[in-house]
Amino acid sequence: MGPQERAEGHDEGDVQDTDAAAPPQLWRNRSYRTFLGVQTLSALGDSFSHVALPLLVLHTTGSVLQMGLVTALAGVAAIVSGLFAGVIADRFDRRRLLMLADGARCLLYLLIPLAWLSGEPIWLVYAIVPIAGCFSMLFQVTYVTVVPSLVGHDQITKANGHLFATYAAAGVAGPALAGFVAASAGPATAIGIDAVTFAVSAIGILFVRFDATSHREEGGARRGGVREEFLAGAKFLWSHPLLRPLTLLLSFFTFLTYGLTDLVIYLIKHELDRPDTTVGYVLTAGTIGSFIAASAVARIRERLTFGVVWIGGVALAGLAIAGIGLTRSVPVVGALMLITAMCSGVSGISSMSLRQEVTPSHLLGRVTSSFWTIHTALGPLGAGAVTAAAAGLGVLTTCLLVGLAVLAVALTGTLTGLLRPAAAK
Repeated sequence: MGPQERAEGHDEGDVQDTDAAAPPQLWRNRSYRTFLGVQTLSALGDSFSHVALPLLVLHTTGSVLQMGLVTALAGVAAIVSGLFAGVIADRFDRRRLLMLADGARCLLYLLIPLAWLSGEPIWLVYAIVPIAGCFSMLFQVTYVTVVPSLVGHDQITKANGHLFATYAAAGVAGPALAGFVAASAGPATAIGIDAVTFAVSAIGILFVRFDATSHREEGGARRGGVREEFLAGAKFLWSHPLLRPLTLLLSFFTFLTYGLTDLVIYLIKHELDRPDTTVGYVLTAGTIGSFIAASAVARIRERLTFGVVWIGGVALAGLAIAGIGLTRSVPVVGALMLITAMCSGVSGISSMSLRQEVTPSHLLGRVTSSFWTIHTALGPLGAGAVTAAAAGLGVLTTCLLVGLAVLAVALTGTLTGLLRPAAAK
């Protein structure tokens, strides 16, 4: 197993880990608590900027096309930088990378409100957004690699549940706060506040103690060129009896579900003729499902094997999506979205935890980067295919077919090694 089976980075007031002593509870681990707060701020900053930046462009230019261009630039930058973020995370000191990513985003976003004091140089936004997107992806990959060095081996799933909850909370609070600040003080001010969250996050990393040398000590002799290092992550995924089928199955799952939110929005707005507020209520139900997943996944994993949890979660999500195709009731759609998000969340957190448990520390960045790149590559194509199907067959029929296809993905998982005893923990 790659991650060490002991807790790392505890402060002097914490229980010190030894071969004979169990790691302290998560909430008694001061470094972990600090890291969770730092991650919350960084995630809040990401979600804040996703709203504040397009609003700034719309406020300045009045063009929805340019607004969409900014969002597209951020997405492309994240995908491209994801190809190399894992190599960087495995090659350099991970604490410094986290601080660099947050510090760089602070400085980049701070340039915007300063520039807006004397004018409205919209070109600056287009220059900053892709660079900030690269640092955002670097932070996301690196934070995954440091979790096993902060907590005990048997606490990884619970820790990931907490981190998943911070993303869900940030996804709700960030856009709402960004919209409020932008309306009251202007989008440029909102971006300035966004920069402050990244500054506080970067400073907070100073108070987190990581095992920052283990990945370099193990992997230093294995370094090669960038191409060789990147392929090392993909090769590990392909050679591992659990990660190989999991990556392939998740690729199909992502293809099928990437456009689900678009389908639900279209269903509520056009098929059921409900207002925007109803769309918000239904999507909020999905967020509640994510919170439930984050709080329950550790207890579920204690009782069931990984294969049962992942396959069962995907199967239930598929049934819930199919159910959306069989109803025209908005409350039922909301309940089914909650179930879908909850089951997908349990499966997703379990998947991330498995990668952290079985991947050697010196490879974890590249494996994470390769995994994300491979299994999300089909997502945009899937969104196009699903929405095209909805245009031709109708939203309800498409949801039914997508749900049944997701169920088929889950059943296919029973034919792989995911249910073998080796996948028990």
